Amino acid sequence: MNFASDNWAGAAPAVMSALALHNDGFSPAYGTDPLTDSVSATFNEIFEREVAVFFVATGSAANSLALASCAKPGGAIFCHSGAHIQVDECNCPEFMTGGNKLLSVKGPNGRFSADALREKMAQVPDGVVHHGQVASVSISQATECGTVYTLDEIGAIKDVCRSRSVPLHMDGARFANALVTLGCSAADMTWKAGVDLLSFGATKNGCWCAEAVVFFDLDAAKSFEYFRKRGGHLFSKSRFVAAQFEGYFQDDTWLTTASHANGMATRLAEGIRQAGGRTAWAVEANELFPILKRSQMEALQAAGAKLYEWPAEGLAEGHAPASDEVCVRLVTSFATTDEDVDAFLKVLSGTV
Repeated sequence: MNFASDNWAGAAPAVMSALALHNDGFSPAYGTDPLTDSVSATFNEIFEREVAVFFVATGSAANSLALASCAKPGGAIFCHSGAHIQVDECNCPEFMTGGNKLLSVKGPNGRFSADALREKMAQVPDGVVHHGQVASVSISQATECGTVYTLDEIGAIKDVCRSRSVPLHMDGARFANALVTLGCSAADMTWKAGVDLLSFGATKNGCWCAEAVVFFDLDAAKSFEYFRKRGGHLFSKSRFVAAQFEGYFQDDTWLTTASHANGMATRLAEGIRQAGGRTAWAVEANELFPILKRSQMEALQAAGAKLYEWPAEGLAEGHAPASDEVCVRLVTSFATTDEDVDAFLKVLSGTV
């Protein structure tokens, strides 16, 4: 009953097999190997156009270095108030961008609207040196609430970005989970909707250590290799990151693992509702946030369930946790089983 995080899961068999396959022999270093070239070509196929791909070690590095490539003196980066870059990255984006400021845009369900973004960006008018400059906008897909932006919502946000001539970044730590929810192509969810650069996450969905920054504007990518090197994320043995991506993409493993994780989250949510519980937000990917009796949470923990208590902010009155209730976060992964879900629900319903 390990629902603490998809980061707790191991690597998918296809990924481990690819790592073993490419372990023998010698290969050029620093991303000049044939396998890295081959995987880069696969990214082109997935996104239906030529893209520039740069491997990095962590999602925080992907986000921070991507935003650093868009930084300006006195720059302002707009993101949701609950975004990972705002809450969980130890001010790395500010550090990597040379002091650009993260400005929070509020919105329900982990998302902000185009109108809310436009209103917030108006606080940094063009040509007023005292207020700095708008630099970029970042959205999370899926969000920190486990919800997903629709293609229309992304497109509307991009229209606001165009009005101020700034790029749109997508934090895709759970990119595949959002993609299978929308049932569209990777191209549809990114550059066709207006995304300029992407933090492409794979570690949470079955890789061991494989993240990438993907540029859809090749000109904007020209100097990024220097940002990556200066930030300490140029792999010497790049082939081992490429090997993970090869296994990840082979036979659509990445979509299969994401679909399984999402399905397990949906199954959990349905069981929780049948037991009389509720979720703080809609379950649209592989994270869910049930509101339980504190006694239920304690019983689950006593039975061995791994989960986190979570702040339930911005919920409507009557839906927020009562004094004897608590919001928890559950995250499913490719390794979650039916037996894990069933055991959790049995403890929750008091049948064990």
